[in-house]
Amino acid sequence: MPTQSQCELALSEGKVISETSKDGLRFVLYELSSFSVEIVYKIINDKIEGLSVFQNKGTL
Repeated sequence: MPTQSQCELALSEGKVISETSKDGLRFVLYELSSFSVEIVYKIINDKIEGLSVFQNKGTL
């Protein structure tokens, strides 16, 4: 699945499992059944600055 699609799915159906802020950025980790997505937001404008996708161990 393309990264953009994984991001959209995480935002619409993912469960937030972790959230932290540092240096003007907010890091939010979303979990779905087969993968997790960390989205980095710029706090000042709440825009996405980056994202990382991780496959969950049980699904490889």
